[in-house]
Amino acid sequence: MTDARMSPWQDGDPAPPELLASIKARRPNGQLIDLDRYLLKSFPLAAGWNALLARVRGEFQLDLAYREMIICRVAHLNRAEFEWTIHKPVYLEAGGTEAKAEALRLDTIAPLFDEKETLLLTLTDQSTRHVEVDKAVIAELKTLFGEQQAVEAVATIATYNMVSRFLVALAI
Repeated sequence: MTDARMSPWQDGDPAPPELLASIKARRPNGQLIDLDRYLLKSFPLAAGWNALLARVRGEFQLDLAYREMIICRVAHLNRAEFEWTIHKPVYLEAGGTEAKAEALRLDTIAPLFDEKETLLLTLTDQSTRHVEVDKAVIAELKTLFGEQQAVEAVATIATYNMVSRFLVALAI
């Protein structure tokens, strides 16, 4: 946090108690992370962010290992080390391997990923690097995952691009 470009919210600063409780409920041991402290500079932002991320992280049908793989890839592509540090252990706990985690940091998609993982990484790379995604990628995504999980994969990528861009812009 020493290089951050703004001062974070501090314990004891004013904040709606229900908002603080809601954010802490999503965090291990109820401890705010650095990101939370910057979001709390704007209570409407912190509330909306917390609600969105709670659903992406906790309610999507897309398998957690796939979501965390996507998040780690976005973190790498956008050079969001804070995001990588938070999500790599979750990816490993969800079933990812150390070899796959390290492969997510390569500029190309490594051959050790299976068909579904490769498709999700292709989607992640196209959406993150170029915004536009090939029609064929979406068609294959719907075939392999169904429409609900296809939408959730795209939403996970979009959400964590938002997260990483916030982190990188503020040097968190």
